Amino acid sequence: MSDDEREEKELDLSSPEVVTKYKSAADIVNRALQLVISECKPKARIFDICEKGDAFIREQAGNMYKNVKKKIERGIAFPTCVSVNNTVCHFSPLGSDETLLEDGDLVKIDMGCHIDGFIAVVAHTHVLQEGPVTGRKADVIMAANTAAEVALRLVRPGKKNKEVTEAIQKVAAAYDCKIVEGVLSHQLKQFVIDGNKVVLSVSSPEMRVDDAEFEENEVYAVDIVASTGEGKPRLLDEKQTTIYKRAVDKNYHLKMKASRFIFSEISQKFPIMPFTARSLEEKRARLGLVECVNHDLLQPYPVLHEKVGDYVAHVKFTVLLMPNGSDRVTSHSLQELQPTKAVDDPEIKAWLALGTKTKKKGGGRKKKGKKGDKPDEAAESESTDVPLNGAAAED
Repeated sequence: MSDDEREEKELDLSSPEVVTKYKSAADIVNRALQLVISECKPKARIFDICEKGDAFIREQAGNMYKNVKKKIERGIAFPTCVSVNNTVCHFSPLGSDETLLEDGDLVKIDMGCHIDGFIAVVAHTHVLQEGPVTGRKADVIMAANTAAEVALRLVRPGKKNKEVTEAIQKVAAAYDCKIVEGVLSHQLKQFVIDGNKVVLSVSSPEMRVDDAEFEENEVYAVDIVASTGEGKPRLLDEKQTTIYKRAVDKNYHLKMKASRFIFSEISQKFPIMPFTARSLEEKRARLGLVECVNHDLLQPYPVLHEKVGDYVAHVKFTVLLMPNGSDRVTSHSLQELQPTKAVDDPEIKAWLALGTKTKKKGGGRKKKGKKGDKPDEAAESESTDVPLNGAAAED
């Protein structure tokens, strides 16, 4: 066994310390999400909301493991994004952007935290209004959340990634919505936010992934985006892109002084995790980032859009595949929803009736999730057309 393999073996969920770090990161990001939702009000500036979310994660993560001998990296694993209505994802504007939220906006919040490289991410959709959410906004939020509940029950040891892909598309269709193309759910590992094992949201000839089977002690970021439109988002303006990740396997001698300066700063401050250009000096960053991206030194996270008038909902959660079942550690409760559609499909109802926990020695009978369930776990598996969402933190 190589040193790499030995280290990887030691740093999975079989270590209680690793589980604690995942759950600590999850607790911080759940509370950060709660804070950001409370800041999402009509006429609030999106830049200010994103800054508050990031500052909270930095502060809370920074307060952990302060008095240990060996320095432990901790902080933001994915910058706060607030994407509105038909904007699909990754909207995290710079200080020069004056975009405000408006009453009735459908807001998608996306963020992540890590402790010692163990990552917890979350995304949640919230509508700026009093009272129940109705119509197509309710349909698309219900589609994404019900698909997430089904995925939670299918991302389990022994199941295959393509089973999840097929299931979530079927759920979205029940609400007359589409799962958005190009979204990947990744395995998470220490300091790796985009592991090699992935679940494709929509299979297509242009986008294929290797077949994979989920295994015990793995961690996944399950990422589901649903749309009332076609589910084929477009990049409208490259200048809106502000989130990047260092491509650690790429090298190039940059020509421009501004590019070299920015890339040096990125390599020191953000060697592994995605970061926002808000963290860099804005004028110099605008000049330098272009050359870095053009030569593949940075991987951009583009701001994508569906057509104006479409609504897009986003749900992302972190799940630990523990020996006693799946532990969803990031989530937030839903507003009251009154969708125009309901799930009548018996296969979807059967998926939702699966438990998420299992007896420790349940073997191949895990899927049933009935006999071995504790009372609260049995309650989890009662869901039919209404997906159940956990409280802010489940530790």
